[in-house]
Amino acid sequence: MIKYLLFTGILLTGFAGVAQNKYEASTIPKELLPYASAVIRNMEITSEVKDLNTSIYKHHEVVTVLNKNGDTNAGIEIWYDKNRRIKNIKGTVYDEFGKAVSQFNERNFNDYSSYDGFSMFTDNRIKYYKPAVVNYPYTIDYEFEISSKQSLNVGDWKPITEVGTAIEKSTYTFVCKPDFIIRYKQLNYAGAPKESTTEKGLKTYTWEVTNVKAIRSEPFGPHPEMYQPIVKVVPQKFNYLGYEGAFTNWNELGKWVYDKLLAGRATLPPATVQNIKSLTDTIKDQKLKAKAIYEYMQRKSRYVSIQVGIGGLQPFTAADVDALSYGDCKGLVNYTQALLAAANIPSYYCIVEAGNLKRDLMPDFASVAQGNHIILCLPFKNDTTWLECTRQDSPFGYLGDFTDDRRVLACTAEGGKLMRTPKYSAQESTQIRKAVLELKADGELAGNMTTIFDGWQFDNRPVNPGDINEEIKNTKKNYGINNLEIENLQLKAVKNLKPVNNETIKFSARDYASQAGNTYYFMANLANRRTSVPREVKNRTTNVYINRGYTDIDEITYKVPEGFKLDSKPLLVNLKKPFGNFTATAVKVGNQVVYKRKLEVLDGVYPKEQYQELVDFFQAIADADNYKVALVKN
Repeated sequence: MIKYLLFTGILLTGFAGVAQNKYEASTIPKELLPYASAVIRNMEITSEVKDLNTSIYKHHEVVTVLNKNGDTNAGIEIWYDKNRRIKNIKGTVYDEFGKAVSQFNERNFNDYSSYDGFSMFTDNRIKYYKPAVVNYPYTIDYEFEISSKQSLNVGDWKPITEVGTAIEKSTYTFVCKPDFIIRYKQLNYAGAPKESTTEKGLKTYTWEVTNVKAIRSEPFGPHPEMYQPIVKVVPQKFNYLGYEGAFTNWNELGKWVYDKLLAGRATLPPATVQNIKSLTDTIKDQKLKAKAIYEYMQRKSRYVSIQVGIGGLQPFTAADVDALSYGDCKGLVNYTQALLAAANIPSYYCIVEAGNLKRDLMPDFASVAQGNHIILCLPFKNDTTWLECTRQDSPFGYLGDFTDDRRVLACTAEGGKLMRTPKYSAQESTQIRKAVLELKADGELAGNMTTIFDGWQFDNRPVNPGDINEEIKNTKKNYGINNLEIENLQLKAVKNLKPVNNETIKFSARDYASQAGNTYYFMANLANRRTSVPREVKNRTTNVYINRGYTDIDEITYKVPEGFKLDSKPLLVNLKKPFGNFTATAVKVGNQVVYKRKLEVLDGVYPKEQYQELVDFFQAIADADNYKVALVKN
């Protein structure tokens, strides 16, 4: 993924000359205490661009931690590398009465590599410090400064640092020369920045918030950018580690990426070009050619993260990836693009904000800080195809829930253009299960069950299964059926142009049915019960956001012993809501009990007033999923 050189860390403020009781916890305004685990007493952030090659970032913060949940606010985490230098770290810790109890500086920080578990190369490091405080409340007051050899990315201002954190005062100031032009984007911030000129003739833009109450974590809440105050600042002209440029829109940014970061990096060795021609010369269909090339790339290479120098933005050359057989998302996309070009198949290098929670690039505000991953687009006529190049097991044309349904930037020779990745709708993202089972007189259950996963639910099961014994253990965890014994398990992904994943199980489970006198009881819903319901939230502040829709369909047929009749009320549930539909039935037909269930959840944004209705919807589903069949001897 792209590792942008962002200035990050906990926000700071100076302590010099502060009276000992200035940050006494009792002076916090009472209206800021509800739901707060910490209160930012004062935050002052300054970003200054001195010239195209140098920018300075200063962080000052005073934060009072009220209880254990607020401790994360007191941890100082500062990222640096050879192009970002840290200086002037210092701080003081106060008790609840505002009395200084300890001081610290850079020597008290631990220094770590920012190794993330999958990066093969990285020159990023982290300095980290957390005060050893056990008595609450306490206050920490600290500051640091970072000098950076670039002017492209000056970072976003996000005054709300944590859920459960209130703010007394927070300011952000951007400083530059009078002729230095910036663009800025305000989200959930009323009014304009205060503009002024310093004694040295520098121009300043200042944003400020005061008395902001703590935000609660709310189930099914939207992304914080939908409701939290955020300011994004982007210079028009910049230098990024030797690469100069300028942009005011996505077209210009895409052009800069194409001309400066991608140009000359797609040349392949002649032998590899010949391999591609030999692989595809007999294939007539362009899409099938592309599929063969994509699968060649998957066999040939593997994904590693590379975060050194300008590697955060620029891909390794196609020749290097070809020789080494590994690359990060940028390198693998650039390599695949070069392989496709060898077969005269055009493609686009695309920047996307990846993650399970869908994030769009803002159409009216271009910036490199938006986007953390690269994917590939094949613009076939009337059949645009998208490729995820970092997964060796991903089917051709399948993105999954990491980059689906969001606005991305395609970087082309003509400039950048915004496109949208495919959406996996609730109707096509299905989990369809069928089972034919026998319930014996001693309560044992045995039979076969098949489940098909489609759309984004394709990834609900492994694409390339590993050791069968490990897969059986994982399958038992997935279903949570007591005394489950799996006699045979088959996992098979069909990687066609519309991929599906298949799971087939032959199993038994002793004592699945319990006996009380002449009556047998068993759960009708064998394998897909809802066990949790979103908590109730009074005075909800955010709209209900369902990130991704899906459809689950279950049909389970139980063959039951002769001489039994149904002694429980037949199950019949039918719910229709704006955000979903649910039906469930259980009926006895001859010597069979047939259970059917269908749940359809519809993605979208719904009014916050409907949240309780959503809770009731899922509670009704959970109740229906706990329905027990009672059979009594005639």
